[in-house]
Amino acid sequence: MSQPLEIAANYPPPAGLEQILHPVSSDIENLESQIISDIKTDIPLLNNVTEHIIGSGGKRLRPTLVLLGAEMFSGVNEQVIQAAKVIEYLHTATLLHDDVVDGAETRRARQTVCRIWGNEASVLSGDYLFAMAFYQLTKMRNAEVLRLMSDTTTRMARGELLQLTRSFEASDEEEYLEIIINKTACLFAAAIKTGALLAGGSQDSADQLYEYGMALGIAFQIVDDALDYTDENKTGKPVGGDLQERKITLPLGQLLEKANDSDRRRLDQILTNQEIEKPQIEEVLNMMKNYDSIQYTLDCSRKYVFKAQRSLEKFPESSLRQTLFELADFIVSREV
Repeated sequence: MSQPLEIAANYPPPAGLEQILHPVSSDIENLESQIISDIKTDIPLLNNVTEHIIGSGGKRLRPTLVLLGAEMFSGVNEQVIQAAKVIEYLHTATLLHDDVVDGAETRRARQTVCRIWGNEASVLSGDYLFAMAFYQLTKMRNAEVLRLMSDTTTRMARGELLQLTRSFEASDEEEYLEIIINKTACLFAAAIKTGALLAGGSQDSADQLYEYGMALGIAFQIVDDALDYTDENKTGKPVGGDLQERKITLPLGQLLEKANDSDRRRLDQILTNQEIEKPQIEEVLNMMKNYDSIQYTLDCSRKYVFKAQRSLEKFPESSLRQTLFELADFIVSREV
């Protein structure tokens, strides 16, 4: 049996995430305690669903970016904490919907909500979180932040639809990037820009951080797509899940482009099978090793990490700027 692909690449490991985020550790603890308590309702099913998915772990990177954006200026205030919670609720809502669309069995090494309580509960709970997030946004009475988040959620839906309709027969890297920019990266960008705006940052500075968040989010998703072809103990999801769902992410897209005629014909056969089983996944893993698909993917992610770091050059040197710099390094070198 073939082994999962190696993700370590040739990049030195960065500092641990807890160490990197130490400057906002107390704000993260405060945020964590509020995230679940604030969505308690009188509906037991909804409480069970939200506690299951929000309480299942995760790095809380998106809400943490709100805090970091604020700390670059006047610091975290009550509105910033509220915005960070909104970002997490929006992200969680998309996970609930995504798992239904993908027919996912597991997330973060636990059964998905749709597998435990059904598709209806998963979709409706996601709808509730979306509605509650925008209710909280309107209470902030900040038109610019509301516009930003409205635009962001529209883009996220666009990204999901683009991915749903993408065909392996006519896939290219530009189309892949358009999908992940809309599906994932724009929420990273909106998160850090929101924190900056709520903490008194100038429009120019907030826009610069938006560029940082966008590049960071692209790098994050590219690495995530590489991790899908690695050990499931690192990801909490079965190896090759994206392949089984016919998602043409960067590792598979590069393989489709570089494969010789014989390998390409075999790939086409696998992708047109009614079901893709473990033996076929192992075949594709071996092809990816032969064509350096994972190395190529991680090298591409590193380019966006550099882009994120360059977007910080206009800010004066500070411990917070260094935190953002190190966070970008962590994104591409992480194993989970």
